[in-house]
Formats: sequence, structure tokens, C-alpha cells
Amino acid sequence: MSAGRASLVIVGAGPRGTGLLERIAANAPELYDGSGLDIHVVDPYPPGAGRLWREEQSPLLWMNSEAQDVTMFTDETVDMAGPVLEGPTLDAWAGLDGRTFADRPRQGAYLRWVYERAVEALPPGIRVHRHACRAHRVSGPREGRQQVWLEGRSRPLLADLVVLTIGHLDAELDAEQGTLAAYAREHGLVHLPPDFTADSDLSALAPGEPVLVRGFGLAFVDLMVLLTEGRGGRFEGDTYRPSGREPILYVGSRRGVPYHSKIGYGWEGERPPLPRFFGPAEVDALLARRGGGIDFRRDVWPLIEKELGFAHYHRLFTAHPERTRMAWRDFEEKYAGAGAGAGAGAEIRALVASAVPDPADHLDLTVLDRPLDGVRHTSYDDLQNGLRTYIEDDLRRRHDPSRSPDLAVFLGLLSVYGQLVRLGDIGPWWHGFFSCVASGPPGPRLRRMLALSRAGILRFLGADMTVAAEGGVFRAGSVTVPGATVEARALVEARLPHPTVERTRDALLRELYADGAAATPEGLLAVDPADGRVLERSGTPHPRRFALGPHTDARGSGAFTRPRTGGPAFRQNDATARAALTFLRALSCRVAA
Repeated sequence: MSAGRASLVIVGAGPRGTGLLERIAANAPELYDGSGLDIHVVDPYPPGAGRLWREEQSPLLWMNSEAQDVTMFTDETVDMAGPVLEGPTLDAWAGLDGRTFADRPRQGAYLRWVYERAVEALPPGIRVHRHACRAHRVSGPREGRQQVWLEGRSRPLLADLVVLTIGHLDAELDAEQGTLAAYAREHGLVHLPPDFTADSDLSALAPGEPVLVRGFGLAFVDLMVLLTEGRGGRFEGDTYRPSGREPILYVGSRRGVPYHSKIGYGWEGERPPLPRFFGPAEVDALLARRGGGIDFRRDVWPLIEKELGFAHYHRLFTAHPERTRMAWRDFEEKYAGAGAGAGAGAEIRALVASAVPDPADHLDLTVLDRPLDGVRHTSYDDLQNGLRTYIEDDLRRRHDPSRSPDLAVFLGLLSVYGQLVRLGDIGPWWHGFFSCVASGPPGPRLRRMLALSRAGILRFLGADMTVAAEGGVFRAGSVTVPGATVEARALVEARLPHPTVERTRDALLRELYADGAAATPEGLLAVDPADGRVLERSGTPHPRRFALGPHTDARGSGAFTRPRTGGPAFRQNDATARAALTFLRALSCRVAA
């Protein structure tokens, strides 16, 4: 480290760290005229892609967004103080059809290019140093240089500021997973705990053997792909030709169904004017009440429900007026007057019933979230037919432009997420709901799921799946088929780890928490929403430590931002970059004086 030069350490070189570096490059000409700056980027995985998006993974694994909906660059819709530096979306950069779901190695190459471009865009006095290793501890006084300790080095990096952009994390097993793992060892069974599927060793899942899978989201889709096509099977149209190396997957979850399909058409016409019922003013009011406690289902969800309903019915009345019995202006006035409290639901339902004759045009968020509630089947064979029909209906609807209010609800969900960032940690339920409705698999994945079901490779278990470790095996059941169970010698938890600051396997984050960093009740690192500074347990922001990403209570709605949606991650990256550069410039001036 050069004498007299300021130093910034960024721990994590994946998409979030790369996005921060891009914003530093964009803001440095305005904000930093010091005597030079050393930026140290610490990550054992390739810069740009990081662990999850590295190029060295199976091309069978896809992005979960269309290539046209993936960008690392800001535009004029982002509410930020820094300048816009335009750049290509994934499809434009890679020369892909915009509706393509690119494979993850392609995305990794895009991210590597973005990282390299950001480094090249830095002013001449700013140098980047890469450290292909892990950081395991940050120490140092509040008012002095920080020490960032790296694996394999006896002396730390000295940093005037540290930013943690460490992304998704592994976690130590919780009590239930620890018990299941011990049971598996005792009885010679296979137990795969929550993990990133691409990193899991699936070789113990034997051909032809039943495997219980708990989790029906995107981690399951990856598992399904790697255990079928990844083992030599192939799809011919709507038929699956097995290789003979596949296990038999028995899948269930809390909902018992896969996430809703990605919507398969684009937007045309007038967009709903969002936010309408859940915007900055409503969030300000909630924040003002925070001292008395905010309950998400009581205080926040009614506002969200009304916002999503507004988006849905605005689209229905403006794009499909022939399916309504009332002028939009009249409906909107009555809808707005219904309020958003507990009693407003019945009033809105009565309004909708009088103005929208077809129940298929009504928005029912409960059914969207839990479609199998109250559904019962007499056998697992009967359930297979019922679930295939459900998935086929979902695919048909999500690819039918006449059902475009569904796409308006998706836009409403993005708007809501942008507002919720200001509230910090709101608990896990909302993130699950959002993922189910707005972040499901591409349509082709669900069609292949149907083909695997017809081939007998995939079997559905139903909702509220239970797993018992008894009789030397794992035994699964569900409320959807009362009294029926399936036995297997293998159990896979198909979901991402849920690390808390206490249970994470990341030593740096654990040490930071032990050193006095604040955490939310859900175990997320607490940060100042204004600029990402890490909060101490006193509520005071640490002047020299920042954090961005899913391990914080300012996490966003997904890995990447859709163009022209004012993505909160871009706003956060810009605010942190500007705060860091302003601090470092002032520090440089003091040293020079």
C-alpha cells in the first residue's frame, strides 16, 4: 500500500461488488480528487461473476430472467445523485434474442466484462488490486484505519473504508437439519441440507432410487435439471427420454406446487400509475410509527394488497373494458374510498363482484399464494393428475395476453419491493410470496417438469409436506393426501441456506457481529438505509464499514435489475459509492494538510 494514498477494501467481487465498482467509476470524476486511491477487491471466486454466476458451471443451468431483463447499468429511472453511465443489457451484449433465458456461464461472461469495463473506467489515480482469497476478519477502531485479515496472509490489508458485498452465504445446520444429518449418518442414509444446487455433490443419489425433495422453488428446478438432462436424459418435444441414470424424485413443499410460471408476453399500452396506495408517504408514516412496533401482516400487508389490486384492476378496466360493468373512474373512486384496513377487504370484494362479473378476472392473492389450501386427494396417483392439470392451467394463463392484469400485478410487486427496502427486515413471508408469484421458472422448465411427471421420474407429494426420520428411513407425507406416506433412503432440502449473522459459515460476518454489529430479528446485518453503513447495536452507523446485498436488511427483490424500473440496488450502490468517495476525499485532504 502506497504511503499517502487512501485505501478502500471491497469484500466480494460478484454482481454487487461489481455494481459498486461501476458506481465508484461513475462518481469519482465529481467526488474524488485526492492524491490517489487503492481499491482492494477480495474474493476467491472470479471477479464480476463471483460464486453463483461463475463461468465454470453447467450450461444446463439457466438464468431465471429473460436476457432483455438483465442489466448492470443505470438509466434515468433510477433515483440517485450520481450520473447515469449507460451500458448494454445481457441480450444486447451477447447478441441474444431478448426473450431467451441465457445459461449461467453466459451471464458470468457478461459480468466479467462489466467488471473489466468498470476497472478501465476508473480515473488514472485509482488503482484496483485483486486478492483471490477470503477475508475472515475486520478489526480496527471506529475513528481509525481498519484491518482486513485475509486467508494465507500474516499481515492485514489496511483500509480507510471497508464495504462488504459478500452475496449469498452458507450456513451452519440448524437444529432440525443437524438432527436429520445425524440420523442419516447413523442409518447409512443420504441427507443433503440446504445448499446452492450447482455446488452440491449429487453423486450419492442413486439411479432408480426414490429421493424425497423438500422445496419446490428455483433450487428444485436446478436439481431436477442436473439429475435428468445432467445425467444424459433428453427431451423430445413434450416427451422425456430417460437415460436410466435418474433417481425418482418425490417433491413437496409448504405450498405443494412450483412457483408460478414466468409471464410469456410483453407489456403493451398504458401502465398502471404506481405507486398509488403504497408509496413514499405510506412508508414515511410506517417509519414514524416504528417506535411502537410494526407488524407486517397487520400494518404493511393491507397496503400492499390494495396496491396490487389497484395495478390489477387498472389494467383490466383500461385494456379489457368489455369484461367490466363499470366505468374505470367510478370504480377507482370507490376502490380508493374503501381504505386499507381489516374491514376494507369485504368492501372491496363487494365492489369487485358488482363491477367484474367473471371470477377469473378477480385478484385473489391468497389463492395465488396457497392454491392447494383445502384441496384433498384420495391417493398419490390422483394427486399427480391434479397437479399436472394445475401446472398446465398456470402455463396457459401466464402465456395468454388476455390475462395481462397478471403482468400488471408483477409490475406492482416490483414497485412494492422498491418501497419495502426502506423498512428494512420485514421477515421471510414476503420474500417467499414475491418469489412464488413474480420470480418463478421459465415456461419451458415447467413444460419439462410435466414431461418428467408423465415419464414417472417426478412425483408430487402435495402441500405442507412433513418429513419424519423413523424406522431407518425418511418418511414424507402431506395434508393433500391424508394418511399416505412415501419412504426413501435419501432426502434433499432443495432451498438456499438461510444464514443468520450467528449461523453463517462466513467467519468475517460472524466476527463482525461478535464485535458489536447490529442484527435484525431474522438475523440479517442491520445497515443505515441511507448509504449502507453498518449499524452498531447502539443504532449508530459505523463510520468506516458498509454492507450491501442479501445478507443485510436492505436486500432487494432479486439478483439483477430490470431496465427502466428504477432498481433499488442501483440507488443503494450509488449512495454507498458517493458516501465512500466523499469520506475518502475529506480524509485525503486532511492528510495532505
